[in-house]
Amino acid sequence: MSAGGQMISVHPEELTFELELEKPSYCNIKVANNTEHHVAFKVKTTSPTKYFVRPNASVVQPWDSCTVTVSHQAQKEYPPDMQCKDKFLIQSAKVPPSSDMDEIPSDTFNKDSAKVIEELKLRVVYTFPSQSGHANSEEESGLASSASGRRGSDMFKNSSIEEIQTLQRLKEERDAILQQNHQFQRELDILKRRRNRKSDTGFSLTFAAFAGLVGIMVGFILNLILSTPPATA
Repeated sequence: MSAGGQMISVHPEELTFELELEKPSYCNIKVANNTEHHVAFKVKTTSPTKYFVRPNASVVQPWDSCTVTVSHQAQKEYPPDMQCKDKFLIQSAKVPPSSDMDEIPSDTFNKDSAKVIEELKLRVVYTFPSQSGHANSEEESGLASSASGRRGSDMFKNSSIEEIQTLQRLKEERDAILQQNHQFQRELDILKRRRNRKSDTGFSLTFAAFAGLVGIMVGFILNLILSTPPATA
């Protein structure tokens, strides 16, 4: 990997892909120019059909850096033991001041005695998808379920409270109606007793008047009989 005194350094020093079936994965690497010269670099791989690199070549200004994105194509199955034998090679060379790859010599990365070309090798590492995202999803799902459960519980409590209040109100109304019925019954009984007493009083007065009249008539007859002198023979 990178060593002291090299023109460029790369971070990280290996390409790590979170491999998930049927989905592409990505990895970014930072290429830094450690010199006061313009440095061009070029990225190569042992499996060019599996990876997509952008930019695969560029010029980095003095003490500057460039980010390279490497895309890994979607796979239909996992490799044995999640091991990968693919390799990446990054070549670098000093070039005249320029920021355009089209302006540098076409033989920049051809090895000959007149040029200094440095090379960095990077290996590829496969990992399973991070569990943090799934954990967060599960946690969010758990919180949503808990919130839903709390909402359901609150709704149930509110519903229970409303039912209790309704039953209490109906009971109070029933008690009030029963009380009114009892009051009406008492008033009706009082009216009946009053009517009976009036009927009894009227009968008693009539009977007393009739008895008094009979007494007077009997007294008058007796008085008449007693006051009449007996006839002489």
